[in-house]
Formats: sequence, C-alpha cells, structure tokens
Amino acid sequence: MSIQFPSAEDARLKFRFIAEPSDVNFGGKVHGGAVMKWIDQAGYSLAVNWSKYYCVTVYVGGIRFYKPVRIGDIVEVDTRIIYTGRTSMHIAVDIHAANPKTGRRVKTTHCVIVFVAVDDDNEPAEVPKWTPTSEEEQHMELYAKKLMELRKDIEHEMEPFMKDGQI
Repeated sequence: MSIQFPSAEDARLKFRFIAEPSDVNFGGKVHGGAVMKWIDQAGYSLAVNWSKYYCVTVYVGGIRFYKPVRIGDIVEVDTRIIYTGRTSMHIAVDIHAANPKTGRRVKTTHCVIVFVAVDDDNEPAEVPKWTPTSEEEQHMELYAKKLMELRKDIEHEMEPFMKDGQI
C-alpha cells in the first residue's frame, strides 16, 4: 500500500447531531455511556481517515464530564490529532452542547483517546506522522506527551491487579 500523506484538514473531524430521547438516563439527561460511545465513534472516524487503516481503541483517559448534555441539545463532538507515534494516534475530543432555543453553548466533556492502526493481519501498521504547525498544536502535542508519561505511572500502579484472576 502506498502511503498517502494526509492534509492538515485530515487531522480534525467534527460530528454534529441532536441528543435523542433514547440517550436519556434516569436523571433525565444524556447518560455517560452514550457520550463515551460518541467519543469512540468520532475518534475512530478521525483515526481511520488519518491512517487509512482499521483502528482499535487502546486507551481512553481522563474523561472529564463538566456539564450535562440535555435531550434536544445540538451536540458537537470535535476531534483532533494531537500526537502520532509509529502506529498510534492520540486524539483530543471535546464535546459541546447547545440549547437550540437559547443558543447557549457549553463545553460538556473532554478526553484523550488513543488508537492503533492495524493491517489486514491485525498487526500494528505505521501511520503518517502528524506535525504541529501552530503554537496551539505544539501545546497540545506537549499535553499528549505529558499524558503518556502519566500513563506509565498509572500502568505501574495497576500492574499487581492486572494478573489473571485479580480483577
């Protein structure tokens, strides 16, 4: 397969839709599981678009729910690549919700999700390198690298509990 180098526009993807009654929890708002599904779907779409391979989620970290999403809100799931490794893509996801009656828009959720591209043999596949071009993109790449270091500490702490039969 010849490598097609993605454009700067390929490093971002935005989904927009209306939060539906089927997404409601017992408190009358969109449940967190629905939000996590949106994160995975939008992140996957961006990862596949960037890499041109099937991609698997390997990490979702630091999901922060700031505000609830209400049924009927216009939801915007904004994804952007903030770092690429040899086979991985780190994607920042921000979710905003807007009340269609008032136009008031709030940030509801933030996280970073990591995907690995895999080839037809389910082996990790190389992805095109993403290079930050703006100061904001450079800041986001540093953020991704800091999170990678923090994950090493978390994985070390979790190691005793990851053995068979312990979790």
